[in-house]
This record gives sequence, structure tokens and C-alpha cells, in this order.
Amino acid sequence: MSKLYANAAEALDGLLHDDMLIAAGGFGLCGIPELLLQAIKEAGTKNLTFASNNAGVDDFGIGILLQTRQVKKMLSSYVGENAEFMRQYLAGELEIEFNPQGTLAERMRAGGAGIPGFYTKTGVGTQVAEGKEHKDFDGETYIMERGIFADLSIVKAWKADETGNAIFRKTARNFNPPAAMCGKVCVMEVEEIVPVGSLDPDNIHLPGIYVHRIVQGAHEKRIEQRTVREA
Repeated sequence: MSKLYANAAEALDGLLHDDMLIAAGGFGLCGIPELLLQAIKEAGTKNLTFASNNAGVDDFGIGILLQTRQVKKMLSSYVGENAEFMRQYLAGELEIEFNPQGTLAERMRAGGAGIPGFYTKTGVGTQVAEGKEHKDFDGETYIMERGIFADLSIVKAWKADETGNAIFRKTARNFNPPAAMCGKVCVMEVEEIVPVGSLDPDNIHLPGIYVHRIVQGAHEKRIEQRTVREA
């Protein structure tokens, strides 16, 4: 059965429902599944919880779903570039569960590996540790973090074959592989689809077994913060 779909809306058909947990790849505006996020916006699915490093910016990435009030909760590490995110949070309109960046990545990876929980020293003695189980190992205190098991994963790859074996280009790799792993269903948008067998197995970042649906499309190359030296 082919994994290829004509567009993002078709790739998400039958997968979306209110109150679901979605794991999204990307870091800032780098490697974000922009086509799938736009399709979720157009579908009108609401009360969504997103596990994502951040929420994009006001008019791009998950930010477009904040504008339409489709997101009720974020599991994130950094949210400093999104004014609407900040406004909703300070107004008590948006729930946030902050995660140290490495902890969030490991929670996704753990979910994909079927691991319900793990211990980490990161966050001990801070607000991150409040309400979590503490345990001592060899005289050091650790807190338990839960693996993330998402209803849906949405990710973006640079190149993939028709079975979903994928390569992420440079820093766009970021959270995409662990996000892809932790969803019951993974939908991947990709810039280029190549024939099966044309990718070097040693260069594949995400095996196709994790990918259920694929859509190809043109992507916008935005720069989140442009910094140049004076002439």
C-alpha cells in the first residue's frame, strides 16, 4: 500500500480529532512541518496539545494555530519568539508544561522506544521537579520523567524514498526523528521523494517503519532572526 498522498489535507484525512496530542518536529522555524500545520488549521481541529520545542512565531508554524485558538496546551522548551503565545499564557488562556530541551527530546525518544518513564538529574531542585517522583542513585537525586506517546506525529524531511526512509538536512534534523518515533501515526512532509534503493542506508536518519503517510510539497525558507554585520 502506497504511503504517498497528494497533499497535506489528504495525508491527515481521518487522523485528526479534538483534544488530541500531537508531536511536532522543528526548532524555531527550522525543519517545521509547515504544510501539515496549515492543513490542521484549515481542518479546524481544536483543544490540541502540542509537544514541540517551541511554537514558531506569530504568523508561522504552530503560531498560526495559536491565532485561531486551536491549541489548549504546549509541552515546550522555549517560547520567546511568539508574542501571541506569551499573551495567551500570561492571560491564563494557554496551559504550558515547560521541559528542559534534552528532557523533551528524550521523552519523545522514550515514547518511540516504548519506555514509559526514565530518571534524569536535569531539573532537580527547580520548578521542573515539582510534583514528580524523586529517587536517589549512588548518592545523587534524580527525577522521573514520562515518555511521550502522541496520537499523531508531524515532521518535515529534506529527502525520503517512497517507503519513508528519510534524511533531514543539517540542523533541520533537530527534534524531527524523536517526534516521528513517538506518535501512533506519523505523517511526514518532504521536499524531495526519491526511488526506493537510491538512499545510502548508512545516511538514513529515520527508518521508514516509523512513517505511515508522506506528502511532498514546496516549502517556504524563512529566517527567524536575520543578523548581519554593518557595512
